[in-house]
Amino acid sequence: MPSRNERVWRDNFAELKGPLRREEARVEASRCLYCYDAPCVTACPTHIDIPRFIRQIAAADPLGSGETVLEANALGHSCARVCPVEVLCEGACVYHDWQEKPIQIARLQRFGTDAVHARGELPFEAGPDSGKRVAVVGAGPAGVACAAYLRRLGYATTIFDRRPLPGGLNTFGVAEYKMDRRTSLEELKLLFTLGASVKTGVEVDETLAAKLLRDFDAVFLGAGLAKTRALGIPGEDLPGVLDALSFIERVKARDASWIGSSTATVVIGGGNTAVDAATQSRRAGAQAVTLAYRRGPDAMSAYDFEVALARADGARVLLNAAPKRILGRGKVEGVEFARTRTARGKLVEERATFTVPCDRVIKAIGQEKDRSLPALFGAATNPDGTIRVDPRTLRTSAPKVFAGGDAVNGGKEVVNAAADGKRAAWGIHLALVPGARPGPEDAYWVSTIDGRVVAPVQERTGAR
Repeated sequence: MPSRNERVWRDNFAELKGPLRREEARVEASRCLYCYDAPCVTACPTHIDIPRFIRQIAAADPLGSGETVLEANALGHSCARVCPVEVLCEGACVYHDWQEKPIQIARLQRFGTDAVHARGELPFEAGPDSGKRVAVVGAGPAGVACAAYLRRLGYATTIFDRRPLPGGLNTFGVAEYKMDRRTSLEELKLLFTLGASVKTGVEVDETLAAKLLRDFDAVFLGAGLAKTRALGIPGEDLPGVLDALSFIERVKARDASWIGSSTATVVIGGGNTAVDAATQSRRAGAQAVTLAYRRGPDAMSAYDFEVALARADGARVLLNAAPKRILGRGKVEGVEFARTRTARGKLVEERATFTVPCDRVIKAIGQEKDRSLPALFGAATNPDGTIRVDPRTLRTSAPKVFAGGDAVNGGKEVVNAAADGKRAAWGIHLALVPGARPGPEDAYWVSTIDGRVVAPVQERTGAR
């Protein structure tokens, strides 16, 4: 009989959306209208040819479907699980115009990539040796996607990452009920069969940065953001206060000591990471979870469906509450809040305060920009700390250095990082190979590595 902890992992952290069975996939694929100017393709940052891969499933060709997905998105296997499709491809489905359920694009995408993984072999190979070398800093989605496309273009590619395992947020920071660590690592294992060299546990300092610039023909920076922002309030250093990514990482490691280790948890923040922390706190056994945000619901950056999931799991959402200090003697005992309101566009705090008792506080107010890494490579940054790039090629102010992912966009989805990795690979290729066949004016329209181009999608005019 499974232990209590085993039952918690099995029941509370199982995937929210499981795989489709073969006939379910065929039936769902048959609903697709295969729109000529498919709005779902426009909505996908990697511009996967969605009608094509769905048609392949309907034609009983799941391997061909998976190949179509992975041609356009090297991280298509994980994106099928973690993408917020409700606001991307599925959110753009024409069925919404008729108040009908959209095509389950993500689950169909997973059906195709699962078939590729079941075979255990990628549908493409590394390209002929170009004689040139590229260093990739960061083994997260942007870096891995860039490395995969560079290998297909024939570049010797070495990835450097400070963590003991590759994958970045896919491995350490995605909510366990969306995708477990094993799935992330299996995806990477298959992609690395293209021949990229991976060096983990490596911290890039001034000496290594200089060596990479000297020994490699180009460098791609895909290391993401830095540590979680501090609240800047008294009591923040008390035992029982931690940041959301650290908490999620410990849950993903399936540390049994975290099951039921909190009676009452307060999560501070209004983004998707805050919601993930609140939801996983409840699922890990916290009896009371409060998600506190200093503004109203319209200002929350978290998606509505994510907030709805947290509420359904029993989390309380406390709005217009600004944290003033964390209370406790030797450990967390509560959080003191001030009520807020918006007046003439500005946030105003009331004088009166109130306390929410708790034994754990999770900080989730965003991550800081890492200004030190681009500085090591001579790459300029924007006033907000993001790395400045050419939006077409993702080349930085340093001629040999390219960048993408959260360090450039400030923190978006896995699929955005994957799109950046692909675009940067093309930018590097065009920079290093004089006379190379150029891609389209905007590199994100490249749907396959051999240069086939998806034409710009025009205004939606209907389906055929």
